[in-house]
This record gives sequence, C-alpha cells and structure tokens, in this order.
Amino acid sequence: MKGKKLFEEIEIPQGIEVSIDDNNLKLKGPKGEIQKNFTPLKVELKKTENKLNFSVHGVSRKSKDYLNSAVSHFDNMIKGVKEGYTYRLKICSGHFPMNVAVDKNKIIIKNFLGEKVPRVADIIENVNVKINGDIIVVESLDKDKAGQVSANIEIATKISNKDRRVFQDGIFITEKAGEPIK
Repeated sequence: MKGKKLFEEIEIPQGIEVSIDDNNLKLKGPKGEIQKNFTPLKVELKKTENKLNFSVHGVSRKSKDYLNSAVSHFDNMIKGVKEGYTYRLKICSGHFPMNVAVDKNKIIIKNFLGEKVPRVADIIENVNVKINGDIIVVESLDKDKAGQVSANIEIATKISNKDRRVFQDGIFITEKAGEPIK
C-alpha cells in the first residue's frame, strides 16, 4: 500500500505556457501570468510535452480529494489566464448616502448608516477594483483573489444588532465570476 499513487493527466491548451519550479506552477496566457504553490495540497507536478501530470501518494479518499482540488485549481488558472474573472457588487443605501472610494490597496466606505468612522476593506495584490456609479467591479486572473476581495467588501458593510428587514443597506455581490447569483 505504501508505494501506490493516484495520477491525473491534463492536456495543456494551446497558447498557454506552463513552468514548474519546486511545486510552484506558473501559467502565462493571453491575459497575463498567474502563479500558485501546490505544496499544501501534497500533490506532485510534472510537465511532459503538452501535458501536465498530477500525482499524490496513497489511494485514500483524502488523497483523491487533494488530487481533485489540484486539478480544479489548475482549471481555474487556465480560465484565468485566458479570460480572467469578474465579480460585480451593488451599493445599496436606503437610509444614508454612502460614499465608496478606492485608495491604493483599500476600499474606503464613508457614511455607512451615518457612522462617523469609515469602514475599510482590503484589496489583495493583482486585483483591480473599479467603481461605476453604484456598481463595484472586481477583476483578477486568480479566482480565489477576486472572490476574497469581493467578500472583504461585502463583509465590511455587514450590519449586526439591527433588523435586516428594515436596514437593507450594504454592498452585496450580484455576480460571481461572470455568472449572476440566483
């Protein structure tokens, strides 16, 4: 049982360059470059011609989960360097007019529910944030980073100890990675 491994082989699409350095996978495509470390997933990577081989030691359910997670991350990286990921958020202010601005690597939310101290959400590097009226657009090649920045913005306007049916102010995700939320 000790020497058994699970394998997965995926073909690399044309127009995408792949390089591996000590389990760090780097992809270069038409939209840009993205890099991810696969060491925490306990997956070994090897490149042969136009294919990428994923392998993991053991044949347990956990090993299979690690392998499937690594393959999903690779698929997301391919889509990222080809098309990119876009999240859209809507600014909803019913009680007080809210001012939202981007300042370097932070989003500043002023006058949320009439508060004197502005609320702040962090922007991770390699993520672009644009504000068009009452819509915030978050773009990145990395799906995880774009999703995290969107979540940071949504969490920054979380309301506690108030009735959500009355206080419906906030910034909410309306579109995840190009697909509307149902």
